[in-house]
Amino acid sequence: MSLRIHGNRALKTLPGLDTRPTPARVREALFNIWQGTIPGCRWLDLCTGTGAMAAEALSRGAALVVGIEQSAKACRVIQQNWQQIAKPDQTVQLIRGNLVQKLPTLAGQQFDRIYFDPPYAGDLYEPVLEAIARYQLLADDGELAVEHSPARSMPEMVGNLNLQRQKIYGNTALSFYIIAPT
Repeated sequence: MSLRIHGNRALKTLPGLDTRPTPARVREALFNIWQGTIPGCRWLDLCTGTGAMAAEALSRGAALVVGIEQSAKACRVIQQNWQQIAKPDQTVQLIRGNLVQKLPTLAGQQFDRIYFDPPYAGDLYEPVLEAIARYQLLADDGELAVEHSPARSMPEMVGNLNLQRQKIYGNTALSFYIIAPT
């Protein structure tokens, strides 16, 4: 299977359902919402899967892309995709391993845009949101988008993260968090 991103660029994907690429219309909607904020941004992609969201950010001018993915097979595909897209002035870093265990290694870094797309039925939502807040990974003027099933209720506040809005696209929902004003 192949996947296309901004500029009609094809990406490799893994066969089967081990990684669930974000539907094209959701990807397009997110980048329309974040239009104008991607060039030069620092992008963090959690549960990277195929790497398509970060590849899209790279193709739209993100300066830095960091991804965390547990699957070794997926990491190989992501590396190939990102190398194909990244320009010499863009930095990419892919971290392989357990998301909750790897997030503390990013302490001290901040990201303008964070995309978090865990397995919908999993139990990663709250621990990862808590870690993002605890390690202050979201920049003060940044935004975090969490992909989930529309049936899942997302918390209004987690640490200093404040739920701003939710959008539903068929079987996919996006919840947007910002740093709560002090």
